[in-house]
Amino acid sequence: MAAAFFAAGFVFDMLTVGRIDSWATIGQQVVYLAVIMTALLQMFYEQGQPAPEPAGMARLTRWAYEYRGPAVHFLLGALLNLCAIFFFKSSSLVVSFVFLAFLVALLLANESRRFKALGLPVKFALLALCFLSFFAYLLPVLAGSIGLAMFLASMLAGSLPLAAAGWWIRRSAPARFALARRQILLPLGCVLVGFLGSYLFRLIPPVPLSIPFIGVYHSVERTAEGYLLAHEREWWRFWHNGDQAFRAQPGDRVVVYFRIFSPSRFADQVQVRWFWRPEGRGWALQDTIPINIVGGREQGFRGYGVKSNYQAGSWKVQVETTDGREIGRIYFDLELAAEAPRSLQTELE
Repeated sequence: MAAAFFAAGFVFDMLTVGRIDSWATIGQQVVYLAVIMTALLQMFYEQGQPAPEPAGMARLTRWAYEYRGPAVHFLLGALLNLCAIFFFKSSSLVVSFVFLAFLVALLLANESRRFKALGLPVKFALLALCFLSFFAYLLPVLAGSIGLAMFLASMLAGSLPLAAAGWWIRRSAPARFALARRQILLPLGCVLVGFLGSYLFRLIPPVPLSIPFIGVYHSVERTAEGYLLAHEREWWRFWHNGDQAFRAQPGDRVVVYFRIFSPSRFADQVQVRWFWRPEGRGWALQDTIPINIVGGREQGFRGYGVKSNYQAGSWKVQVETTDGREIGRIYFDLELAAEAPRSLQTELE
């Protein structure tokens, strides 16, 4: 049963998930969160009470009582899957691996018997994680910007539903408030501290931004049909985007072209950072280029950074938010070559 609900939740979510700023996707998550919270609060109030007799229930009530546990795990799995998808798109795997590995581990653990047996505190902790993750990208989508202030506002908004539940329990059932503090508020506090620590160490990807494409080219030309990208990549380097083995002749410029997806009404700034690694040494920052982006375009905002002064060796270009969180990166090797005839290929983007 657990495996069936897990597979169903995963497949259902993969088939129905849309853009991060889609009102249908946002509404879907709001419904999921409301259903989970209602079911968990019912379970909380039923603790210490005699189990109701199924025979005395209406058919729909009996069905809901019998299957609400699997339904909670189905919806938690779907929400965690959405978080994993959105957060994966919003940064390079190198940067967000720890946070993504944690989400995937929770997604899998959510279906284990031992994890389910831990009871309501763990379920409320997972619900807190889903609330905080949801508001971490909902508020930037609505406000059209990101940054420290927006993140803190998101954490405050994500904490309010469970904090309000604790306040209501204290007001309506004071005898149960000590239990609510252990099972609801303490898990919320632990998850919140984890989020703040992850942000401090830049482990949380900069949702809702993402880079669907980034490549290295000799030139970029804007036309009425799109962008013409020139490169001399060998046919067998099919996994490269442009000239990631860059042969620079005198007068050449290195152009890193990228597309950034951002929601509608989004307007902010990103930074293109160029790093060079001398042989036997670490990465050294060579240049930082700010670029203003505007959201809402289906294929993403197109931008590029150009470098004319360079040295031979290994290079890395990172596209980051203004608060230093990485959206994407690309590596390439640059070789200085003598001037010689060549034929550049072009592709339309």
